[in-house]
Amino acid sequence: MIEKSLSDGLELARGGRYFEAHEAFEDAWRAAPADERDFFQGLVHVVVAWYQDERGNETGCRRQLEKAARRLEPFAPSHRGVDVASLLAVVARARPGAMPVLDLTEAEGVEDAP
Repeated sequence: MIEKSLSDGLELARGGRYFEAHEAFEDAWRAAPADERDFFQGLVHVVVAWYQDERGNETGCRRQLEKAARRLEPFAPSHRGVDVASLLAVVARARPGAMPVLDLTEAEGVEDAP
């Protein structure tokens, strides 16, 4: 369940389908053990930031970016096949109204739980 939801979320996010990606990451978060929930919540915050930017919600975008960085930092440099360090760099460059491409290309392999 977790691996499929993570894989689906990554694919949806790569395709710019941020709302749907957030739902997949939430499914993974709900099923995850306590020590991994922040990782999945961080991914939720990332895609919700891009979604809020598309909607023109600068305050919501900024808040989601801050939450994403806070939740994901402990999982750097990588976790479950996601290049967290690269993702954090993208999040750090992101600005409402001028969001970089959400590059998850280095998150190709989704591995089993650590």
